[in-house]
Amino acid sequence: MKYEGNVIKYGDNVDTDVIIPARYLNTFDEKELAKHCMEDIDKTFVNRVKPGDIIAGGFNFGCGSSREHAPIAIKASGISCVIAKSFARIFYRNAINIGLPIIECPECVDDAEEGDKIGIDLDNGVIINYNKRKSYTVQPFPEFIQEIIKAGGLMNYIRQ
Repeated sequence: MKYEGNVIKYGDNVDTDVIIPARYLNTFDEKELAKHCMEDIDKTFVNRVKPGDIIAGGFNFGCGSSREHAPIAIKASGISCVIAKSFARIFYRNAINIGLPIIECPECVDDAEEGDKIGIDLDNGVIINYNKRKSYTVQPFPEFIQEIIKAGGLMNYIRQ
């Protein structure tokens, strides 16, 4: 699984309430959630995100409530992967459940700047920042998690 996109960068403690505000939790429509993704932290996000872009986040990304709406909104907005210094545990699991690749790599996040082009090879655990001409090695997901992501989420994986 390979991904490539430009970085949209956020800081520490980006919680699920700013990823998708509670006022939009009355729907599971992915397109509707994508329209409001990050709007309470970044009003420009939905207008500038492009398919394949990558979020770089600080520590404790996805903290807050356990709602699956947050990773769904991120994935539906076109984000191909989230790289963070660390993730809240429930967000991490919810992201895997809906097939959103997430990677912990503090060094990559520290080096990345808004707009940098990043390439990710999940199978081999390699991230490349093309602008900085640096590569980072991360632990690849276990095979069963790779299969869940390839299937587009846990429910699709089970159906297969």
